[in-house]
Amino acid sequence: MPDGSNPSLADARAAAERGDLARWVRDFLGTDGSDNAELGMQLFEQKASWTGPIELEFDDLHRLAGPPDQPTLERLTDEDLDTVDDMADSVEDGWEPPPLVVSIDADGQMVVEDGNHRTEGLRRAGHRKYWSVVGFDDDDQRAAFLASR
Repeated sequence: MPDGSNPSLADARAAAERGDLARWVRDFLGTDGSDNAELGMQLFEQKASWTGPIELEFDDLHRLAGPPDQPTLERLTDEDLDTVDDMADSVEDGWEPPPLVVSIDADGQMVVEDGNHRTEGLRRAGHRKYWSVVGFDDDDQRAAFLASR
């Protein structure tokens, strides 16, 4: 991703074409907007193989945070809900968010590592799926995932 730019779906696609999604995820999570450099480094070191951007259905994702009416581990606060409302408005106005960052856990479950707020904002704007980059423990796990799609 170019210095000083906002991370975008186009940046992720370009990184995928270069075979550099792991580095893109690390750099994206270190930006001011994401502010999660520690997670970026963890995924860079732990996920050996990546694919995407690929569209994933929200109902197939295990979200770590969300509103009371959605299956999640943590509930969004009022401040978080204001953020997702603002994101929904921006999506409706034409904003194309960066892709979600998803990993496959040991049970094969798709976990949203980064993008829980974007997911909810997109959902509120009427979307049922969105572009995601997906990290895997190894190439075999990646191949099995892609074969199941």
